[in-house]
Amino acid sequence: MRKEERLTKPQQYASVYHKGISRASTLLVLRALPNGLTLSRFGFSVSKRVGGAVIRNHIKRLLREIVRVMPVKPGWDIVFIVRPPAATADFATLKATVETLLARNGLLESKAEPESLMVSEKRNLETV
Repeated sequence: MRKEERLTKPQQYASVYHKGISRASTLLVLRALPNGLTLSRFGFSVSKRVGGAVIRNHIKRLLREIVRVMPVKPGWDIVFIVRPPAATADFATLKATVETLLARNGLLESKAEPESLMVSEKRNLETV
């Protein structure tokens, strides 16, 4: 994840916590706030209640990878707050949870347009 895609300052986290919208699941809490930029920035908050340093860092690495491949709409500051049950969750469960939370907030870009383009391109190739 590039530096410009990360929330780095405590003030950025504080503004998302105080002004942002919130959605929760059993594993994660998502807080989001429009940022007025052309890209979305992400932050991850994992407290010591989740586990030791190795576990906390492992969860952050998993979440960074999930967010990297997820088609998120630009222009949002998003913070994921990890709950203790996430320490025992696998990659697929975390990915499904992140996708559900982003979809409930309307932060995922629609995938319908690229697929429909692919179908029309296939039809064009078949007619040639």
